[in-house]
Amino acid sequence: MSYLGEEIKKLGFGLMRLPQKDEAIDVEETKAMVDAFLDAGFTYFDTAWAYAGSEDAIRQALVERYPREKYQLATKNAAWINCKTKEEAMAQFDTSLKQTGAGYFDFYLLHNLGEGRTHYFDDFDMWSWIREKKAQGLVKHIGFSFHSTPEELDEILTAHPEMEFVQLQINYADWENPAVQSGKCYEVARKHGKPVIIMEPVKGGMLATPPESVEKILKDAEPQSSAASWAIRFAADLEGVVTVLSGMSNLSQMEDNLSYMKDFHGLSDREKEVLKKAQAELAKIPLIPCTTCNYCAKVCPMDIGISGSFTAMNYLTLYGNMDMAKHQEEWLVGGHGRKPASECIKCGKCEEVCPQHIRIRENLEAVVKNLYK
Repeated sequence: MSYLGEEIKKLGFGLMRLPQKDEAIDVEETKAMVDAFLDAGFTYFDTAWAYAGSEDAIRQALVERYPREKYQLATKNAAWINCKTKEEAMAQFDTSLKQTGAGYFDFYLLHNLGEGRTHYFDDFDMWSWIREKKAQGLVKHIGFSFHSTPEELDEILTAHPEMEFVQLQINYADWENPAVQSGKCYEVARKHGKPVIIMEPVKGGMLATPPESVEKILKDAEPQSSAASWAIRFAADLEGVVTVLSGMSNLSQMEDNLSYMKDFHGLSDREKEVLKKAQAELAKIPLIPCTTCNYCAKVCPMDIGISGSFTAMNYLTLYGNMDMAKHQEEWLVGGHGRKPASECIKCGKCEEVCPQHIRIRENLEAVVKNLYK
């Protein structure tokens, strides 16, 4: 498929979760994965300045072993991480060039826009800066990755039509999830005519082992296919998608991905029906009906991270993955400067303003009981 003048197949190698050995990235296994990926005709690699060790590993596994024209390399600038000046934010680019040894980047992204992070890119005028890098030939295509509401995405794309593409979290579990709204974000990108790169198609690995009732639907339809394959095919079937990033962590995951994506030509009507059944089954699982409107946060005297706590609790309910649920709680609560559920004083002000009429105090107690073990 040709996008932005580039021939790119529908599977991209996400380099955030590379194989580990002795608490470091296993470069030798990464080399084997790179070889298999390229041998199958795929070319898109996605790293980031913020992915510890990833840029250095891909220099050794890819850049130093293959001609530069044989692949596309994407990396990202996270101006919101410990940057107090524009100079500090810009320095990430030079670090990425040095760590990858790539000479230039085919795709360069402003990393993780949304919520309280976007203003760093505005304050440092990283929008003009990234255009300068493109004019200098150090970047071929400019865009951004995004985690927030469709309304905020619309504002950013309206303000910055020069952005050539957008990277979004899209998967069949989050398509209509009110906390993520990936379907609506996708529609906003399409409205603005922006090609989409998809991240988290397997939801951080969760859709590789979905709830048992969901997995049964998928296995009954295709006993030989992995649950992860359904998630990636769902994302790859969408129109206007440049590529779907899979954060593969070992050679067997790579081989599984390649087995069904090498000749992928879209979902059949039968496969689409199976995925609709899987989505309907997910919707039956009782979750806290939080839409992350955060009206509660505006009135909470203790500044509790209510919506983040509920998102984490829903992760645990859906996937039974305590590590991932705790990671979500740490990021969405503490990482956003909020206090934990355990500090709730049960004043009830939150419940007075909640449009969903959630029993917030009761559910925060459940968060403490289940996540703070």
